[in-house]
Amino acid sequence: MRRAATVIATAATALVLAGGYAGLDAVDAVPGPLTTTPAPTATPLPTAPGAAAAGTAAPVLPALDAAAPAPDPAVLGRTVGPLLADPALGASVSAQVVDALSGDVLLSSAADVPRTPASTTKVLTAVAALRALGETTRATTRVVDGATPDEVVLVAGGDVLLAAGAGDPDAVDGHAGLGDLAARTADALRAAGRTTVAVRLDDASFTGPATSPGWGAGDVGSGFVMPVAPLAVDEGRLAEGETAPRAADPALGAALVFVQHLTDAGITVLDPGGGPVVRTPAQAGARELAAVESATTAEQVELMLTTSDNTLAEVLARRVALATDRPGTFDDASRAVVDQVAALGVDVAGVSLQGGSGLGRDTRIPARALTAVLALVASGDHPELGAVAAGLPVAGVNGTLHDRYDEPDSLAAAGVVRAKTGTLTGVSSLAGFLRDADGRLLAFAVVSDAVAPGGSASARRAQDRFATALAACGCR
Repeated sequence: MRRAATVIATAATALVLAGGYAGLDAVDAVPGPLTTTPAPTATPLPTAPGAAAAGTAAPVLPALDAAAPAPDPAVLGRTVGPLLADPALGASVSAQVVDALSGDVLLSSAADVPRTPASTTKVLTAVAALRALGETTRATTRVVDGATPDEVVLVAGGDVLLAAGAGDPDAVDGHAGLGDLAARTADALRAAGRTTVAVRLDDASFTGPATSPGWGAGDVGSGFVMPVAPLAVDEGRLAEGETAPRAADPALGAALVFVQHLTDAGITVLDPGGGPVVRTPAQAGARELAAVESATTAEQVELMLTTSDNTLAEVLARRVALATDRPGTFDDASRAVVDQVAALGVDVAGVSLQGGSGLGRDTRIPARALTAVLALVASGDHPELGAVAAGLPVAGVNGTLHDRYDEPDSLAAAGVVRAKTGTLTGVSSLAGFLRDADGRLLAFAVVSDAVAPGGSASARRAQDRFATALAACGCR
């Protein structure tokens, strides 16, 4: 099941960062000498002294080595710069390479030009969520007393990863469960001598359209994203699988699951006509009957980055808007994310978001902004951003890079590159970290938004070749 896979994926990411590829192989997360076929070894990603991954007491990554020689920009440009002219990348390419320790720009090609970034947008959303919400916070789904003695209100709190039944404390997707919430609610009701209630739903924290005009017409039906809501079971999937179609009204669907569990627990749920759930705002200060909590924000950020989860990105962006006293709309979420990135000292000139996932075709981000955010993550000045580094897919190992870096011209960088991918029709992007041949940590971004029709796979291979050459180049 998807929830079990999430547990493995999250554990795998932590093991790569803390203990290398052997840890991954031990849980069969990827092929290896303990399973069936050889696979790359994940090179530990250095970070600044004192930087720690979210939720850890000490750094899980080795410190950046200030003594590792820095590349010569002229040599680096001559070595890897020509790879940006690969026809597979199209005629609209931006790129930048930055020394993650010093912040020095080592290569810049149209890096100030805003381009369509696709899912590399999620790097900005991740940083904004960690800053605005805090790495240890959780989304709470509550049941409170209603306006009359025979009412209860299910209050959505931004958890769209709810399990339909029991929650799994070791999972991120499915950490909290509606079955558990219903059982606790039933216990509280019986303790008060109540066995018959009407169920109301308060999902009004997110407002405005639930879908974006920038999304493709088939994005919801194809399972790429759900209509944005603050409550859902397994992100509104109507069947098993990552690309299962999504419910048209995920919050109402979740509420109906809650009602069924409440009924199974022996509580009679009144049907006022038209269905057992009516939308009604909860009253301020209403007494709480029961609650369940999601995985932490840091854990959700890691999952969002590793799997490139569009729905989770959009929901996190809405939660950023609410946390910064904005309405929970697409437009306000987009502005809130940019504001949070700017508050960290990143130059956001040219950054314009259409949602938090990168699905919005009108999103524009310069490559310079992507590398600036990544360098900030690596700097150690903001240890609360550690989940960004932990969540980036590892080349040839996990997430959206698990099936890349397996060609002869890129295999050497498997386990070395950690980067967020991005793909839309006509768009391919890659932004992340790598250690070069001399052990220097580099942040890089390549954004191509004029890829020829049908050329996505070729563009990805071209970007992988660029990163591989960069990793192999001491460039001095």
